[in-house]
Amino acid sequence: MFRAACLTFLLALPLPAQNSASAPPPAESKGKTPAARPDDFKVYTEHPRLLANARHLRLLRRERERKSMRWEAFQAVMTANADLPEKGFAFALYYLVSQEPSYGRKAIEWALGPGRDLHQLALVFDWCQPLLTESQSKALTEKMVQAMEQESQKDTVPAVRDRVLAAITLFDHVPDLPEKTLRSFFDQWWVGKMAPALQKNRNALPRDDAYALLEIMHAVRDNLLFDIRDNALLYFRDFAVHRVLSYYPAVYPAPENMYRIPMYSGLGEPDLREAALSRAADLSLVAFDANALQNQFLQGWLIQDRFLMRGAYGVPYEFFWANPYQPGLSYHHLPDFFHDPNSGILLLRSNWEDDAAWLSYNNGDMELFLDGKRSGLQPRAIKEPLQIGDHIVMVGESPMRFTLNLGAKTQYFLIGLKPETPYDLEVDDEELREVKTDAGGILALSFPQSLNVSVRLKEYHAQ
Repeated sequence: MFRAACLTFLLALPLPAQNSASAPPPAESKGKTPAARPDDFKVYTEHPRLLANARHLRLLRRERERKSMRWEAFQAVMTANADLPEKGFAFALYYLVSQEPSYGRKAIEWALGPGRDLHQLALVFDWCQPLLTESQSKALTEKMVQAMEQESQKDTVPAVRDRVLAAITLFDHVPDLPEKTLRSFFDQWWVGKMAPALQKNRNALPRDDAYALLEIMHAVRDNLLFDIRDNALLYFRDFAVHRVLSYYPAVYPAPENMYRIPMYSGLGEPDLREAALSRAADLSLVAFDANALQNQFLQGWLIQDRFLMRGAYGVPYEFFWANPYQPGLSYHHLPDFFHDPNSGILLLRSNWEDDAAWLSYNNGDMELFLDGKRSGLQPRAIKEPLQIGDHIVMVGESPMRFTLNLGAKTQYFLIGLKPETPYDLEVDDEELREVKTDAGGILALSFPQSLNVSVRLKEYHAQ
């Protein structure tokens, strides 16, 4: 119990601006406020610039030399002439690590031919730079510039990521446009829009976009020596814990490997590509900041062989981002709930086993995962308290009165109340006190262990 309490306390500590062994040293001296923006928007690094800094590239090539499990899974897909969903990425990565020119030429052929995905075009241009002839380099540059200009008004996270990566790799190949693109990304999109939105509401970033954001984080830090988390510390403080708690407990068996399934909307079977990309995002987050305590728990969650991605879509990401030499902490010591008052999000697990009960409440939308099945719930239709492990969830109203037979259960969540609204709370043997719901109408209540506690709740009205 003491160890778990200590871990919970440590997880609540603010996120340092820079604490990765692979991160560049912070520009500010100790005790000073971190820089609000990069010193400039010029790129001085050599190719490869994108996502594969020198330390990362050494790890990948060492994995090949050691014929690691992940390298052999990647190699098996590549040498089997499998139908690759992302040909440019896969061929360029295989060339980058193996230095076998034939794979680099396949990547270039794809990029100069049918390739239209700016994200992959940028990776091919960057990683296959030694193989590009002058005419090929010029043709690919023109293709990427045209794509950047055509998509300049799109402000989705993947579209912004594509332009940022393209701008970085093209920096000394094209005048003006790369620097203009990077400056616009940071001042207008990140600081002007996205970071403030994330600070206010975690839902501002769709889960499927997390991988694209992490690629931006890696590319900006490696080339502009700036950690964009500095502009949204509140969001990133609990980033890893939120991600872990937002997976359903049950494991999904697929022919190529087991998957953990992130929560999703709608009916039907899960999208395994989304599950693969979610795992890639988690692996990338650990690679970004391996020393952060939360990420060490995340690493413990990730580094189990049964989840190693072996399919044609997932295996390049698995090989590229996973670090099996990075020690992880047991995720069984993570808190089994996540409550973000700023966003009105509540996630609960009964335990860390695959057959656990799980509940999500997000601004009125409620979902329960029980006995391997997902079900949507209407909060107002719930008449009895729901028990998820050591947590009790009740639908609140005003006025209301209820009696708690607590025993060892000390954490209650009242949901369905008015958002950001003050209420009067009266508990037996305690003075009347004012409490306030969060942005989603959730009221988190903790009580001392005792029996038959009477609780009264009423919306506060100033006299």
